Amino acid sequence: MSTSLLPVGQLSPGHDLNGYLQAVGSIPMLTAEEESELAYRLHDEGDLEAARRLVLSHLRFVVHIARSYSGYGLPQADLIQEGNVGLMKAVKRFDPNQGVRLVSFAVHWIKAEIHEFVLRNWRIVKVATTKAQRKLFFNLRSAKKRLAWLNSDEVDAIAKDLDVKPEVVREMEGRLSAHDAGFDAAPNEDDESSWQAPVHFLDDASADPATQLEESDWEDDATRRLQLAMAALDERSRDILQRRWLAEEKATLHELADVYGVSAERIRQLEKNAMKKIRQQIGDALVA
Repeated sequence: MSTSLLPVGQLSPGHDLNGYLQAVGSIPMLTAEEESELAYRLHDEGDLEAARRLVLSHLRFVVHIARSYSGYGLPQADLIQEGNVGLMKAVKRFDPNQGVRLVSFAVHWIKAEIHEFVLRNWRIVKVATTKAQRKLFFNLRSAKKRLAWLNSDEVDAIAKDLDVKPEVVREMEGRLSAHDAGFDAAPNEDDESSWQAPVHFLDDASADPATQLEESDWEDDATRRLQLAMAALDERSRDILQRRWLAEEKATLHELADVYGVSAERIRQLEKNAMKKIRQQIGDALVA
C-alpha cells in the first residue's frame, strides 16, 4: 500500500469530504497477522512505513466513530481530523505484546481527541460548565434515546446510573436542548444591536496562558501527591479506598465487610483512617 496511490487531497477530510470517505473506504483492511507484523516492525524497529500502513488501514474506523458525534453541530471533517490525530497517537503507543487488536486500543484515543475538540468548540458545553458537567453532557446525550423531554422515571434512572442528582440531569437536559447562540454578531445586524453579541463584552480570563499553565501544573502535582499517598497505605486500606472512591462501580461498606470478614463499621473506620493518612501525606508533601 503506497501513498502514491492516493491523491493528497483525498487524504484530507477538509479538502473534499466525500472524496475522502471514498478513499478511506477503498483502503484494504489488515488481517490480524498483517497487523501484528506491522505493529512489531513499528514497536521494535521504529519502522515509519509500518506506522503509515497501520494508520491508513484504520482511517475508516475513525469515520465511524466521528459520525456518532454529528449531533453537536460541528463540521464532520473537523471531527474526523481530530479523530485521526487520536488514531496516530494510538499507533505510536500501541504495544503488540499486549495481545489486543489495534482498533480496540485506538478507540479510547480517538474518542478522547474528539471529546476535547467538542469541549473546545461546542458553545453550549463551554459556557459556565464544570468538568463534571461536561462529562454529564456526553453521558446524558448517549443515554437520551429520543427527542422528547425526559419523564421523572427516566430522569431518576439516568441520575442513578450517572451518580448525580436528578436536578443536575434536568439542568443539563435543558442546556443540551438549548439553542447554540452565536458568539459573534450576525452579519445582518446593525451597529445599534451588534453590541449585544458576547464577543464585544465577554472577557475570558481563563484564556490567559500563564493561568492555564499554572492550573495544569497544580493538577499534575496534586495527582502525583495523591498517588504517593495511596502507595504509602497498607494493601487493605488502599483497596478499600480504591473500591469505595475510585472504582466506576463503587462498593458499599457491607460488600467490603463480606470481602474482608469484618463488620461494616470496621470498614468505615479503616476508610476514615486511610482518608486521614491521605490528607496528612498530601499536607506534608505541600509543606516540603
